[in-house]
Amino acid sequence: MKIDKSEERIRNIHEDLLSVYGDQDSHDDSDGVRQLLITILSQNVADENTARASENLFNDFKDYKAIEEASIDQVADSINPAGLPETKAQRIQRTLKALREETGSYSVDFLGKMEDSEAQDWLEDIKGIGPKTASVLLNFHFDADVMPVDTHVERIAKRFRLIPFSASNGKAHELLNEAVPHEIKNSLHMLMIEHGKKNCTARNPTCQETRLKKYCSRNKLVENGDLTPEEYPPEE
Repeated sequence: MKIDKSEERIRNIHEDLLSVYGDQDSHDDSDGVRQLLITILSQNVADENTARASENLFNDFKDYKAIEEASIDQVADSINPAGLPETKAQRIQRTLKALREETGSYSVDFLGKMEDSEAQDWLEDIKGIGPKTASVLLNFHFDADVMPVDTHVERIAKRFRLIPFSASNGKAHELLNEAVPHEIKNSLHMLMIEHGKKNCTARNPTCQETRLKKYCSRNKLVENGDLTPEEYPPEE
């Protein structure tokens, strides 16, 4: 299958997403460690549950040292709304330990002095931190030239034929990072999440109600009667 990496097409998609959803660009210059922990909590869970778990975590423990030194059960109980509490508690404590051992404190500032790929590798060396979690911190906190790819972004990129349907999440990160211009990575990521939540849903999407339908291979197949709403487009 030919991968359409046309910068003009990607920019057109970005402009049409902007026209539908408005400016979503959002860089976070606040506490990077807090952002990283929240991103870990957000893995495979709804936003409202992430918010509840985050609020609990930062209210229940006075600082990062207390979170690292607490028992797994204590942290897990605090973050229970986020799901997989024991697993995420271990990831959080491993992350805090790695930061402390690297810097002598709890800071991510050193990552901003690295090459983007080096910083990505450092984060992904922590068990439980994958490309998406690392990319969120690096892009949002440091404006690094990396694009986070969550389930919404991956689904839309495949339906818009930006990447193959067979691409793994890791491959999706690689291909989209190569294809999407740096200055719109953050905005496009946020806009695709909006589109994925509001229209380009996994089942029964309503993309035909927006101007984005012209990019969507799935929508074209449904319109032609070649695909039912429950099916996924075949590999070309």
